[in-house]
Amino acid sequence: MNAIAANELKTRGVSALDKGLQDAPEAMITVRGKNQYVVMRIEQYHYLREMELEAALLETRRDIENGNVVRESADVHVSRISKE
Repeated sequence: MNAIAANELKTRGVSALDKGLQDAPEAMITVRGKNQYVVMRIEQYHYLREMELEAALLETRRDIENGNVVRESADVHVSRISKE
């Protein structure tokens, strides 16, 4: 993962990001030599979000297959979770 110093970002702006993301999907922004932030192209962000949603869907399907679900009305559900 490439690193971009905050000062470089301050002086060069978006062109520093373009350079940092030229050959990597993410780049680290460093502040005083310490990694502080991660930037990525929007395509990478959308890919990661899609993978996150796929993982949640897989987990939900697994819970349904294993019987780890509760079937109840919305009123009963709200009542139950407010007591927890």
